[in-house]
Amino acid sequence: MINKIIEIEIYGQKYRIKVKGEEDEKYISHLTSYVDQKMREVAVKSKSVDSVKIAVLAALNIADECFLWQKRLDQLNEVIGHMENEIESLEDYSFKDENTYKNKDKATK
Repeated sequence: MINKIIEIEIYGQKYRIKVKGEEDEKYISHLTSYVDQKMREVAVKSKSVDSVKIAVLAALNIADECFLWQKRLDQLNEVIGHMENEIESLEDYSFKDENTYKNKDKATK
């Protein structure tokens, strides 16, 4: 895989970063757009011109989003765990019920 240096721009500042290929370049472009958008949203809301303050507030907003998504993911995993347990219980019940019928058939023969 070929390493390549690309130039990105976030909130008017240019940065040079190393990427490993076209996929990484597209992904970095997506991330760049997202961070730039978040910084611009914060700038409008805070009416600040201090780019460091804007960057920190944008980082906090992005971290908040990440934590909320992680919480949702944890909740979904918990629901999936309960569903898996329920399925196992139903399978056990079904297997026991199936054996009961087999044993009754043997007893009647």
